Amino acid sequence: MVPDPLPLFPGVPGGPEVLIVLLVLVLLFGANKIPQLARSTGQAMGEFRRGREEIEEEIKQASEEQDEEEDDESKAE
Repeated sequence: MVPDPLPLFPGVPGGPEVLIVLLVLVLLFGANKIPQLARSTGQAMGEFRRGREEIEEEIKQASEEQDEEEDDESKAE
C-alpha cells in the first residue's frame, strides 16, 4: 500500500471549501454586503502595506544615518 503524498500547500482551501465559505458569507452578511466587505478589506490591506513600507523606509534611513556617523567617527580618529 502506497502512502498518500504530502500536499504541497497544506491548509490552502480547494474548490469545495471555497464554495462552502462563500455560501456561509452570503448567509451571514447577505449578497449586498459582500462587495462592501471586500472593498473595506482591500482598503485595510492597502493601509497596512503603506504603513509597513513607511516603517521599512524609516528603518533604512536610520541605518544609513548610523553608518554615516560611524564613518565620520572613524575618519575623525
